[in-house]
Amino acid sequence: MSEPKLNRRDFLKLSAVGVAVISGLKVIKYATASETEAGPHQWVMVIDQGKCTGCGYCTLACRAHNDVPPHISWNEVTLAGQVGEKPVYIARPCMQCAKAPCVDVCPVQASTYRPDGIVMMDYERCIGCRYCEVACPYSARSFNWETFEGPNPAVPEWGEPEVPRRPRGVVEKCCFCYNRIDRGLSLGLIPGVDPEATPACINICPTGARVFGDFNDPESNVSKLLHERASFRLREELATFPRVYYLPSIPEA
Repeated sequence: MSEPKLNRRDFLKLSAVGVAVISGLKVIKYATASETEAGPHQWVMVIDQGKCTGCGYCTLACRAHNDVPPHISWNEVTLAGQVGEKPVYIARPCMQCAKAPCVDVCPVQASTYRPDGIVMMDYERCIGCRYCEVACPYSARSFNWETFEGPNPAVPEWGEPEVPRRPRGVVEKCCFCYNRIDRGLSLGLIPGVDPEATPACINICPTGARVFGDFNDPESNVSKLLHERASFRLREELATFPRVYYLPSIPEA
């Protein structure tokens, strides 16, 4: 009889189970944010609730550029209430937390910090345990239950895919369109200023409700906005320190 063969993902799954048993089901911790050397850029997104109309263009552009299945949203927009007579929306990408619970709980280091603050996913490492999905306090992660085959309904109207599709059995999420940022910087472009170097959801917004830039640059658009306007971050009491800020809607006088 031939011996059964294990592929890489099966091996990682068995290894993770073995480690969990040995450690008494305790989670292994890898490099924390404080152990990741900060780079010269720290990318931040600012969302102006006073300008957001809930159109959902950001969701569709994200779905097209990142080739996201139609049943998954890396960028969700939901009605949060109203200020005066005006509806107010919460647009929610991944928060790119400086102290991300998803990174802390991952047993195989598939979720990691980049020096520029972006929380990355390594889909080759991911074993589909979904610990990160449960740990995320913002519901910003989605499990890929099925292989995404066939055409993407958001393409080409809302953009063209720029990254490979994720395999079945992994957790996927927004990564601030890091591929556009990296390519733009290599060409001398400025993320948040030059569209080719800026996340797709920023470029598509018809009202300018989303702004992107370098928090380390005092002259960047995000730094100026956060200096001039009051802002808040979601669930700040959890001390996750999100890199997505919201400018609250202000009722008209």
